[in-house]
Amino acid sequence: MSSFIDVKYIQLVSSRLVLFSRKKADLYNFRCPYCGDSQKRRNKARGYLFKVKNNFIFKCHNCGAGRTLANFLKDQDSFLHDQYVMEKFKDGKTGKGTTTPNPTFNFQEPKFFSKREKSVDLEKISDLNISHPAREYLEQRGIKDLDYFYYCPKFKEWTNKQKKMFDTLRQDSQRIIIPFKDKEGNLFGYQGRSLAPKAKLRYITIMLDEEQPKIFGLDRIKEDKPVYIVEGPFDATFLNNSVAMAGSDVDVRKFGWQKYIWVFDNEPRNREIVGRISKVIDRGDPVVIWPKNIQQKDINDMVLAGHDVQRLVECNVYSGLEANLKFNDWKKV
Repeated sequence: MSSFIDVKYIQLVSSRLVLFSRKKADLYNFRCPYCGDSQKRRNKARGYLFKVKNNFIFKCHNCGAGRTLANFLKDQDSFLHDQYVMEKFKDGKTGKGTTTPNPTFNFQEPKFFSKREKSVDLEKISDLNISHPAREYLEQRGIKDLDYFYYCPKFKEWTNKQKKMFDTLRQDSQRIIIPFKDKEGNLFGYQGRSLAPKAKLRYITIMLDEEQPKIFGLDRIKEDKPVYIVEGPFDATFLNNSVAMAGSDVDVRKFGWQKYIWVFDNEPRNREIVGRISKVIDRGDPVVIWPKNIQQKDINDMVLAGHDVQRLVECNVYSGLEANLKFNDWKKV
């Protein structure tokens, strides 16, 4: 019965897991939801759920993250986790000697994140020596908001102090911390950008509160003005009133913004980007279609090439039939 419950909840959470597939009995494969898996190869999937003795565990062969099934469900969907624990409890498979904790029946007052509870206890990039590699990296990319980003000398060690994510601290490395904050300025997650040129994982995303959207810049925008939605956090620093999706696929309509405009990367041969642009056009959302004379693939590269990206974006916003015409002329797949 216990194994049936495990498989049932693996199937229920599968809709949240990219490239989910059943390889064989008691072995499931998908893209790791903790590190995002390979940023270069979208079909790479190195996250696994598999059975050890009588218990399913999660392991990523990319970032090394490991979880019991109960903790994995808790990270992905707290509601599913609570249901799972209750079913295991009814089956007598929780508590001491198991990998699933007993359910909690006593009511507790909701705990809200505060700036004090979830602040960043790291050195700001702007406070680093001008020759520091983290500061040099951002300045070479033309990024001026240096006081918004942080330097972390040991990413895994620091992350485990915020939320247990890594089973081993081997091959720990320095990273730039890109904070995700809500509109009150409370930290609910972050990305770690590697400084190693040949790093297997350039970006690692950590969510401290899984119920929050994986979006950068919510604390930087004015909701009564047009909100530009770009792909990468660094790109968002070059546009007024801009947020970045940071690899997520959140339905932004729930935020109640008066107006929002999608700004995807300039990659007309990228099937994933082309597909996403097609979806937002079909939904009636305004979107930027880049002029053909722009060769750079993203906003940061355009800035470095000397383009006025704010003006470029504002002059190339389309929707409806006009967006479809421009889009069909722009795409190359």
